[in-house]
Amino acid sequence: MRKVEVQPFNPLWVSKFQVEADNLRAIFGEEIIDIHHIGSTSVPGLASKPIIDIMPVVLDINRIDEYNEKMASRGFESKGENGISGRRYFTKGGNNRSHHIHIYSSDNPQIQRHLAFRDYLRTHPDVAKKYGDLKVELAERFPYDISSYIKGKERLGFEIDKQATEWFQNI
Repeated sequence: MRKVEVQPFNPLWVSKFQVEADNLRAIFGEEIIDIHHIGSTSVPGLASKPIIDIMPVVLDINRIDEYNEKMASRGFESKGENGISGRRYFTKGGNNRSHHIHIYSSDNPQIQRHLAFRDYLRTHPDVAKKYGDLKVELAERFPYDISSYIKGKERLGFEIDKQATEWFQNI
């Protein structure tokens, strides 16, 4: 059973992202167009579970399954699309997860949604604080119930996602 642990922002998360981004470039080579640090660990000052979310953008999502063995040799577990069509998802660390990898082809609209959410929180520290405070409260209330933790932050997450999308379209 995984413990839900939310921590204050840690500047080391940026270097942990960079190390894995370099590893992913070595695995996927020219298939990768770009790699983005997304999720809460990419927002300075935002409390977060210490799991680094990485979003590689690739030329052809249909070729990614060819790399599953190489990913496994680096400690990543393939989860396929994991509920999101057009994505390839990998986790690292088992019950002590350290990384989530969300891979999309360059034309997937999920890319813009993830970047808008990240950039909105980076430029709206009041919203980031509200989101972080909620996550801390939920982790304290549901330390061994990840489903309740996720459900508890869903409504605010959807609100931020909507605001971020509108904001992103107007910048």
